[in-house]
Amino acid sequence: MADHNPDLVIGEDGRARPRWATSSPLYIDYYDNEWGQPVRDEAGLYERLTLEGFQSGLSWAIVLAKRPAFRAAFSGFDPDAVAAFGDDDVARLMADAGIIRNRRKIEAAIGNARATVRLREQGGLPALVWSFLPERTPAPESLADLRATSPEAMALSKALKRHGFQWVGPTTAYATMQAIGMVDDHLVGSWRRGSSGVFGADGTLNAGWANVGHASPRTSA
Repeated sequence: MADHNPDLVIGEDGRARPRWATSSPLYIDYYDNEWGQPVRDEAGLYERLTLEGFQSGLSWAIVLAKRPAFRAAFSGFDPDAVAAFGDDDVARLMADAGIIRNRRKIEAAIGNARATVRLREQGGLPALVWSFLPERTPAPESLADLRATSPEAMALSKALKRHGFQWVGPTTAYATMQAIGMVDDHLVGSWRRGSSGVFGADGTLNAGWANVGHASPRTSA
């Protein structure tokens, strides 16, 4: 039961959430309304990949707090707009205290926007990312059960890199999969477990999603 699991906290609303999701109202809102919900539009996926890349080596709380500033700085994560960024934009972003000022990550975000635009000729970013949807998702009962990557994430990372994406290692790829609903890593007992519609509470892929991805990790795309 959730109230016997030390990694779950019962909120005043009676809902069980993992401890990490209860540290602030911002985290609670993100957990309740966004994390693990399906994202299948190009701009949404580009944003998640970008933010997860900026999070690398840092706390997600930092990125989440800076998200409005990121959206303003990166033109609402419109791939076409960011793909047109030049040296002046890099300098502007490096001077923007509202975001994480890491030149390599900024240049990767711009390069990834250009890769996103190029991918439209081969089906687009959503089709590529979701082609790695697994047949099953884990059923973690504690935070110790959570993994940092998966065979699908490793294959997705390789495919993205082949298409010119940067800062998309297996851990970043897996974090993106968690964020966009391709993996349901809500703890067993959490009120969000199985709520995305992609997987059932037991971890099996729901019928409506059976033809979206592939049952096994792909090594080419």
